[in-house]
Order: sequence, then C-alpha cells, then structure tokens
Amino acid sequence: MKTIVVEDDRLLRENIEILLKGDARIEFVKAFATAEQTLEQLTDLPCEIMLMDLGLPGMSGIDLIREVKKINPDIEIMVHTVFEDRDTIFSAIKAGASGYLLKGTSPSMMIDALYELYNGGAPMTPKIAKIVIREFHETTMTDEYLLTPREMSILKGIEKGLSYKELAEKYNISHHTVHSHIKNIYGKLQSKNRRDALYKARKKGLL
Repeated sequence: MKTIVVEDDRLLRENIEILLKGDARIEFVKAFATAEQTLEQLTDLPCEIMLMDLGLPGMSGIDLIREVKKINPDIEIMVHTVFEDRDTIFSAIKAGASGYLLKGTSPSMMIDALYELYNGGAPMTPKIAKIVIREFHETTMTDEYLLTPREMSILKGIEKGLSYKELAEKYNISHHTVHSHIKNIYGKLQSKNRRDALYKARKKGLL
C-alpha cells in the first residue's frame, strides 16, 4: 500500500518513516511537513493511504482532508493526532477521514490500523470509537427531523458563511424570509447567535 505521511514534527515524522519502511506490506512514498507541500506534489505521486496530523502549520489537517478527497476520492485517510474532542473527531470524519488514531498509539497498532484501513476497515483508537458510538446513542430521531428541509439548507448556507443577501439570492426568497428561517433555526436549536447555532447543530449531527 502506497503511503504518504503529513506530520510537522520532524522527529515524529522521521520515526514514522522508519516504521513504515520497516514493513514489507507498506510502500513508503514521501513525508511532508505541511498541507501546502502535500497539495503541491500530490498529483505527481502515487498514494493509496495518507497518514496525517491535524494540527498543521498553515492549512489545517481537516482542510487538507477535504482537498485531498477532491483531488483523489480513492485515497484513504488516517488521522494521527492529539485531538480527541468531539467536534474535531466528527469534523475530520465528515471531511473524509476513514480512520482516527491518537498519538501515543503503539507502532504495531499503527501498522495494523493502516493495513485494516487499506483493506476497507475504519480503524480508530478505542477511546475515539467509544466517543463515536456514544454520539450515535445520544442522537435521537427527533434531532434528525428537528429542522425543515429549507431550514437545513439555510443552516448549511450559514455554515459556509453566506450573508442574508447571498442566502436570499441562492434560494430565490426575500431577505425577510431568510430572517424568518434563521429566527426559527435559532429557536429550535435554542441558540442566540450563528456560532452557537452551528455548534449545537453539529452536536446533534445535523451538520
């Protein structure tokens, strides 16, 4: 499996490279320190698996996941990070990551996880898997239908940073109607502002 590594910590990057080169099943392709370097060369390199950090300088790892998936949707992405909060985990998964390992995972577990990912699995550090499972247990059916289809469209527009005017033009509705939809969204999510509404919508799995 042709593998690229994205890690800004030089020592860790070099140690991962040594680890991967020591396994006959893995064809180490290249390691990068930033998302920007990765994107500059990605189209010229063979890649089936990408092992990446999220806390990168410049472009974030989550944004890199999105860009990689646009370039080549077939690349399987394994997150390797210290971040274990709910929002980061689900942002990475929604962006296109198929695996999620916390730093500190043993070398043998990392190799096994990469091989599992290559063979169609979705490996995660047990602590991360538990958070994901708990999220689904806590998400009720009523959350899924909390907002109307139009309200969901408006909410997704808000997430993209669209203004009232842009939302009105996009959905061919009046500025007043946009305001009414947003007021309803805030009410249903029990939010006072845009940021809080987006946070609660993500927590409920609506975004």
